[in-house]
Amino acid sequence: MSDHYLVITSWPDLDGARQQAQSWIEKKLAASVNILPQMDSIYRWKGEIRRGKEHKIFIKTRAARIDALQQEIRAAHPYAVAEILHFKIDSGDPGYLEWITQSTQ
Repeated sequence: MSDHYLVITSWPDLDGARQQAQSWIEKKLAASVNILPQMDSIYRWKGEIRRGKEHKIFIKTRAARIDALQQEIRAAHPYAVAEILHFKIDSGDPGYLEWITQSTQ
């Protein structure tokens, strides 16, 4: 059993996403961050259907770093409510999972 997580968030601009990713890595809140190309988002906000452009971000980390990572995302995020989803990694390559552990200590 693993205590590793995939955290998903989104960011409206590439420069901001890169800056935050760098910060999360430097603070050892994440072992790896993947920023996907800009995409279209359609969502409901305050009763209205809206559209926007944003980048999806995938963050690999450990359970012990989730709370601090989530606080960092909320503090820096330009949205009133940031997307922050956690998915437990039940299994994976043992070497990769160990690398996540070592990179976030």
